[in-house]
Amino acid sequence: MSTGMRPPGRDDLIEAAAINHFELTRQDLDHLLPIMAPMFERLDQLEQMQEALEPLRYADRDPGQRPQPKDDPLNAILRRCSVKGATSGKLAGKRIGIKDCVLLAGVPMSCGSLILEGYIPDRDATIVLRMLDAGAEIVAKLNMDNMAFSGSGATSAFGPVRNPHNREHLAGGSSGGSGAALYYHGIDMTIGCDQGGSIRIPASFCGAVGLKPTHGLVPYTDIIGMDPTIDHAGPMARTALDVALLLEVIADPVPAASVSGRGPAAYSQELDKGIAGLRIGVVREGFGWDGSEADVDAAVRGAMDRLSKLGARVEEISIPVHREALHFSTGVMAEGLAALFAQSVMVHHVKGPYNGHLARAFGEGLRKRGSELPPLLKMMLVMGTYLNRHYPGRIYPKAQNVRSWLRAQYDAALARVDVLAMPTTPTTAHRHDPNFSAYDEMMRGFATGNNTMAFDVTGHPSLSVPCAMSKGLPVGLMLTGRHFEDGTLLRVASAYERNIEWERA
Repeated sequence: MSTGMRPPGRDDLIEAAAINHFELTRQDLDHLLPIMAPMFERLDQLEQMQEALEPLRYADRDPGQRPQPKDDPLNAILRRCSVKGATSGKLAGKRIGIKDCVLLAGVPMSCGSLILEGYIPDRDATIVLRMLDAGAEIVAKLNMDNMAFSGSGATSAFGPVRNPHNREHLAGGSSGGSGAALYYHGIDMTIGCDQGGSIRIPASFCGAVGLKPTHGLVPYTDIIGMDPTIDHAGPMARTALDVALLLEVIADPVPAASVSGRGPAAYSQELDKGIAGLRIGVVREGFGWDGSEADVDAAVRGAMDRLSKLGARVEEISIPVHREALHFSTGVMAEGLAALFAQSVMVHHVKGPYNGHLARAFGEGLRKRGSELPPLLKMMLVMGTYLNRHYPGRIYPKAQNVRSWLRAQYDAALARVDVLAMPTTPTTAHRHDPNFSAYDEMMRGFATGNNTMAFDVTGHPSLSVPCAMSKGLPVGLMLTGRHFEDGTLLRVASAYERNIEWERA
């Protein structure tokens, strides 16, 4: 039975040749058309073959529904659901919400966009399986910025995510629901994803602990991303202990993609070590950005004084390149994102497994509703497409190749100190203004990542922990460490929250 894949006609081949910058003569077409027709018969046969998909490991699944506004006052949840895992394990009894770009079989997924309307995944992301194996229950798919492309928390097709401390303000993005939902009864931990700050920004705005792990430590399989070289998934919770427990379960790459060569670490056991003698470098360039709030800078410096009293050795250091790191992130995102969208968010040229179900849904949705993408994403897509077409090989390779130099600048500082410290975000949570133009919101959300973006490019672990309040809103302290020393950041965060009542600081 044919799958309905139509062989190309003459006009199709002419168009395809033009896209690839060559022409086909009439003689070429006369030869190619009869050669390609049987090839498509074989492709039809291939498409009808059964894929060797792993059967669902946990069948107890209630796809649930969108909660009523009265039950979701922060608009943090796109779907209340229930997927139960093993009856015992490290996460037994823990109720977890996951960002709505993470695949959960049988439960509708949107990525905060109308592009994927009607899409229901047929498989679980690797980290979902690990959480279920450890006894967790997945109880919610969480709201997020449209296609994860904003730091504001205001661009979701399903409405902005409100801040749990003041609903007139935003939760930040793109993992806004993952930050805000932690203030709901019945959600103990959440999963966020981070390409430019999207775990740490909402953690900062909402008063949560959020860790962007070392790149490659947590597998990013069956999660919609932007570019595999900057994609990170990580844990968020109200305490460093819960973040450590969740990291223990989801950490360590799948064997085929292993970059660490290390087994799972007992991160929660590091929290009792204290921070006496730990060297913390306060990065001068992380303060005083255009638009920074003086209260935020002052609160983070005050947190450094408190850590010093707890036994840490605190000193100010300078990393001049930190002010230029945004260039590297833009260079990777623009071309990489355009290439990924052209492939319907499916990375080619790796051994897989591949998710054709998702790619087909995304490709069809993009063709039908691409005009509904948010402005910042549109800008990066047209910019990346322009660069790919007119200046191939100029920007993306340079950004990727200079990555090692950028990493070395931070590594040099981390050879002198154990942890780098600065404000997570230059300001507290933005006030939501429905009269803001989409382009004003775009620029405000982009500037939120001034301090966070660099570490998506360099891959260093980076964590936000609430350290104080300013005018009723949380202030985030960002801690960054050496590759695969994620536990050191959790030690510092735990020491702070155990000894300092940040909501009164």
